[in-house]
Amino acid sequence: MDIQTQRKWNRAAKNFDLMASKGAEWRWAPQKRALFSRMEGGILFLALGTGLDIAAFPPGKTITAIDISPRMLALAQARVEAYPGTITTHMMDVHDMPFAEASFDQVFTSCTFCSVPDPVAGLRALRRVLKPGGELFMFEHTGSHWFPFNVMMHLMTFMSKKIGPAMNRDTVANVRAAGFEIVEVENIFLDVVKTIRAVRPC
Repeated sequence: MDIQTQRKWNRAAKNFDLMASKGAEWRWAPQKRALFSRMEGGILFLALGTGLDIAAFPPGKTITAIDISPRMLALAQARVEAYPGTITTHMMDVHDMPFAEASFDQVFTSCTFCSVPDPVAGLRALRRVLKPGGELFMFEHTGSHWFPFNVMMHLMTFMSKKIGPAMNRDTVANVRAAGFEIVEVENIFLDVVKTIRAVRPC
């Protein structure tokens, strides 16, 4: 368990809804609903947080959700209980998941791999618990390859990563480095906010 990361997100939990629910979550809700509509089979959802994404989940699914922060999960509980399906939550570090290999049909992430301390190792851990041919669906904000945004995001990361996410991650490259096959990348806003679909090779 990465205690330093856990403490960071425990500190953020109290004000997380205030920071996210009326801004990013409202703005990107249609794109998230479209991505999450593809949920089928055994589903792992990484970094549930306070459960803001649950409103965009399709009903009737069986979802295993993890988060490194117990305070985040405590705040998510009301949303978990209100979901018209089954969500089972676990306090867990993605780097140390105890799930057996090939446990899940799909994995979903939402603005997560800007914050995982070792993103390639975290993605390899997700690949391990996916069945061969299983799908990874990601809604992520990433670094930019476009000037001047790339320079700005590198500079912002010096401060942002101390209290929350890094702003300059090349998540598409990290997915490839972790051994996934990229199926589709869709840019939602510039080349910064995007969806990624990848599979664990058979």
